[in-house]
Amino acid sequence: MSIVNIVVGVIVFFIRIIYLWCLAIVKAVVPAKFQGFKDVHGQVCLVTGAGSGLGRLMSQKFAGLGCKMVLWDINADGNEETATMLKSAGIPYVKTYTVDLSDRQNIYDVAAKVKEEVGNVDILINNAGIVTGKKFLDCPDPLIEKTFAVNTIAHFWTVKSFLPSMLTKNKGHIVSIASSAGFFGVSGLADYCASKFGAVGFNESLRNSLDRNELNKMGKDGVHTTVVCPYYINTGMFAGVKSRIPILEPEFVVKKIVEAVLTNQEVLMVPKDIYMFYFLRGVLPINVSQLIGKVFGINNTMDDFVGRNKTQ
Repeated sequence: MSIVNIVVGVIVFFIRIIYLWCLAIVKAVVPAKFQGFKDVHGQVCLVTGAGSGLGRLMSQKFAGLGCKMVLWDINADGNEETATMLKSAGIPYVKTYTVDLSDRQNIYDVAAKVKEEVGNVDILINNAGIVTGKKFLDCPDPLIEKTFAVNTIAHFWTVKSFLPSMLTKNKGHIVSIASSAGFFGVSGLADYCASKFGAVGFNESLRNSLDRNELNKMGKDGVHTTVVCPYYINTGMFAGVKSRIPILEPEFVVKKIVEAVLTNQEVLMVPKDIYMFYFLRGVLPINVSQLIGKVFGINNTMDDFVGRNKTQ
């Protein structure tokens, strides 16, 4: 390769970097409603953990956009309650399935039933999650294993079940509801943080595989991914958590999630302060990052953790 070709290649490379950087700045500054939303009316949207919390709210929002809803949850009563709420609001198509997301074969079996009874899934939202909230040495081994099974490994089985049809149609969206704990380790959340790190890593690998057409040999680009990394949310799952950073309201988070999906945003951190902390962690020494964590009381947030009670 000649010197001229190398120089031209380097110049083109930096021009692309500048262009993409400017594009990212514009998308960050311009409100989502002005960026142009894609139309999801009539698409099949599957939400795991739809029986409560964020899953129920997301089901309501996507149903309101005209999606055919498929609701998964291990809590059959909660799932049916969500379905009743949707039907009462005039949503014409809602199907519920009771699924144990810690059971690979159960996921595959129910996924096959969905494809038979409903059809191909267009929007897959891996939302279901659990938290033990115990100190590492106090956390029973089976609970650690179940945390990984639900929060991380289940994503592999659901994506394996529904991604092939998305690739065939060159249309689809996979959403991973992770956590800011998928970027920052927190005291009292060793298993939860590690499981969310796994969910973030899986999503990133999946996104890069799609980008280089590793999965879609035809080189199409109609399948998108979004990973959602919020701070603590006031859904009851983290009841008792105390934080100097405001705890998020679920309605606000769901609004941001829906906007991210409709604009094909790859990574969503809520609140935006999380982007700053993520940047600082990459450029500051470890001991400085730890000092910042102490100042903001991050590692004390779980001291009074209670968690979701059985009625929630």
